Amino acid sequence: MFTGIVTDIGEIRALERRGDLRAQIGTSYDMDTVDMGASIACAGVCLTVVDKGPDWFSVDISAETVSKTNIGDWTVGGRINLERALKVGDELGGHIVSGHVDGVAEVIAMAQEGDSTRVTFRAPEALARFIAPKGSVALDGTSLTVNEVDGRDFGINFIPHTKEVTTWGRVKTGDRINLEIDTLARYVARLAEAG
Repeated sequence: MFTGIVTDIGEIRALERRGDLRAQIGTSYDMDTVDMGASIACAGVCLTVVDKGPDWFSVDISAETVSKTNIGDWTVGGRINLERALKVGDELGGHIVSGHVDGVAEVIAMAQEGDSTRVTFRAPEALARFIAPKGSVALDGTSLTVNEVDGRDFGINFIPHTKEVTTWGRVKTGDRINLEIDTLARYVARLAEAG
């Protein structure tokens, strides 16, 4: 489990296609404190550390995961949001995030609002009903609050701090973004269907 509070920006150092995709990711994490088999959210996708060095780790990514996320867009030199898994006693600064991406949203518009940037996303049709104003979503692994919703489109405001400590300072129209809907929204919708 994760909170959607990004703690590092990783750099894709290598991508190797074999049966699965292996990615080597550079990090500022103290890799002596990261166990083999540990989970790290990489752009919001929960992945398992299968190899590591002093300033990098490698993960294997299945074809299924590549097909359901924006990982197929990754390139060597690209930067991604990273978060280590929660430990008992950690602060829950964002919301509960599983690292199981539900689909890919697209950035369709951007506008400056003071020092902040308002970004409008388009969600896949099947996920749009789970997104509510003032609700939470995880986008590329970042816990964010939804400002407004209009059909499949929803808006998020990015403050300067978020743009500095995550990859959101580099976002552009047309980018494909990993979307994980709020677990609570999923269960509320399921209960409403059953009722």
